[in-house]
Amino acid sequence: MLKKKKQNDLERQRQLNNDYSNPDEYQILKKKTIKELIAPSGIDASNIDHLEIISNVTRYARSFFVSTLPRMATFPELFRDMYLFGDINTSIYINPIAESRSQNELNRTINELETERIVAADRGNINRESTLGQKRWEAEQLRDEIAAGYNKLYEASIVSTLFAYSLEDLNRYTKLLASEMSKSLVGIKSAWGMQEEAFQSNLPLMQDKVKKMHTFDRRSMGTVFPFTTSEVGHPTGIPLGFNKQTGVPILFDNFHSSLANYNMVIFAKSGAGKSVTMKTLISRSAVLMGIQSLALDAEGEYSIVAESLGGINVVISPTSKTVINLFDIEPEVIRDEITGKTRSVVNVESKVEDVTQALLTMARGSTRSKEVNELTKQIISESVAEEYAAHHITSDPASLYESSSMTTGDVLGKQKKEMPTIGSWYRRILRKAEENKNVDYQFHYSYLIKVMKQYIREYNGQMAYFDGQSTFDLLDGTLFINLDISQLEERFARPLAQQILLSWIWEKYVKKNSEDRTKASKKRVLVDEAWMLLPYPEAVDFLNTMARRARKRNVSLAIISQRFQDFYEKPEAQAVLTSSDTKLFLAQDKSEIQYLKEVFKLSSGEANFLVTCFKGEGLLKVGADTAIIQIKPTAKEFEFVETNINKLVQMNKRREEY
Repeated sequence: MLKKKKQNDLERQRQLNNDYSNPDEYQILKKKTIKELIAPSGIDASNIDHLEIISNVTRYARSFFVSTLPRMATFPELFRDMYLFGDINTSIYINPIAESRSQNELNRTINELETERIVAADRGNINRESTLGQKRWEAEQLRDEIAAGYNKLYEASIVSTLFAYSLEDLNRYTKLLASEMSKSLVGIKSAWGMQEEAFQSNLPLMQDKVKKMHTFDRRSMGTVFPFTTSEVGHPTGIPLGFNKQTGVPILFDNFHSSLANYNMVIFAKSGAGKSVTMKTLISRSAVLMGIQSLALDAEGEYSIVAESLGGINVVISPTSKTVINLFDIEPEVIRDEITGKTRSVVNVESKVEDVTQALLTMARGSTRSKEVNELTKQIISESVAEEYAAHHITSDPASLYESSSMTTGDVLGKQKKEMPTIGSWYRRILRKAEENKNVDYQFHYSYLIKVMKQYIREYNGQMAYFDGQSTFDLLDGTLFINLDISQLEERFARPLAQQILLSWIWEKYVKKNSEDRTKASKKRVLVDEAWMLLPYPEAVDFLNTMARRARKRNVSLAIISQRFQDFYEKPEAQAVLTSSDTKLFLAQDKSEIQYLKEVFKLSSGEANFLVTCFKGEGLLKVGADTAIIQIKPTAKEFEFVETNINKLVQMNKRREEY
């Protein structure tokens, strides 16, 4: 019976083998090793100095091992540049050495050093004798510490694998990594001829196939651990992204009490994800924390966010009927430092200076004419002050209103006065020019009359969209207000609009935030493509002033730009950056990274990471803490934060098909 059953089993096995349509394929399959069966078919290990990982997009990998170490190891700088270099993985295999073995090896080393020291002394080589004596003393001290249980020896093998999307980039990154590591006296070598073994050693398989060992004691062994990134973030706030080194979500509260100020700057090259990041921050903080935001939209990218959040989108262009009056002024609440009492005042002097600065920028024009000097500024300033005086506007808030029998306007029984305008100021300049008898002022009056005509609606000026009474007001409580200036000419009209609108926003949006922290709303003012303002000194000066004064009004000024070099070359503009407690650096162009490194004191590893990181990845610095962050909006958020035109077309097509 058993014999018959065995025959049936053999027959059944034979039948199964014959079922293969291709007997040769079956024979080949039988000859394959376990490694060949489970290894990805897309890895080409035929090259002796790199691997090719073939998929939809081919990636190249090169593995290294640490060949030499410095005599002294410093925490956390030993392998910091390697850990933060970019698209790189590093594995460290640590094996403790038994005390008996370490004692024997140290005793042998001590005897060898003593022998060499005696020989050096006999030959009269004092320097070598001193060096060997110092080494012998250190070895004896280490031996005694191990014997007493205070120290221990370890063997460690360090293997890294660097990735790139082209062989040229891989070679370039290899040279850069070797150069950076040599600065800390760490030598690395490519695992030439054993790339496959080194790559496997750097996988989570716990198999060290390279075995290039180095000896560490307990203190020096502690320097290899990458525990140098504190957990950036706050106990409350919005989920901004993930810490790439720890995998922990980063909660960010723009108005947390631990921050020295609420301002933030974002720098990145084009396409690195600046706009997507800011839209994500605006939308999440509006929904989860009720933070109100206002954007100076230089590229027309934030209108869809305004629609999604139920906000307001205002387009300013040569053809729009929207008017923003530069001369608008609002009362502000000030606190007496002695009594602690608050009162409302109208700071006319400060407003006169702000308007004068904007008119100076207009007068200089896109050519930044050198004809404008202190005499020109004096004429402008005096005329602006006279305009407010002519409308009987003083430091008393009641002077902004006129009596009325009807209950209209902002105050019961009163309505707001009409403000001076650029047009009324220009007419005053015309009258003053006719009355002027001073020869020194004649040229400046003549210059102003000529160049300022283009801003006056009465003369059909091509840039007259800031002449007249404001056609709308900023409603307090609106989650998002977008001022779209993307249709204005880029070289001069757009930065001029940025400066004028910043002054207007300060009056209508920022000043309204009470100094009483228990009542003030949390507001954010976003200046997109802020580099446009930098050629105009008056605009930079106002930006600096706003950055310094924003915290007192519970307002965060957010600066976004892709051209950091322009900020670097203007020392007066760097005050905006250094007064921002939150800094986010996304992927950077190589030409910009050196300036960022110098101004913000980035380490070499941080700088290298910013050159090689992917879209949406970057370095977040909040106060003294730093983290590598990955910002990834949800699929729903991508519907209104995406800025890539091709992806937007694809999303619209999928929406229509659905």
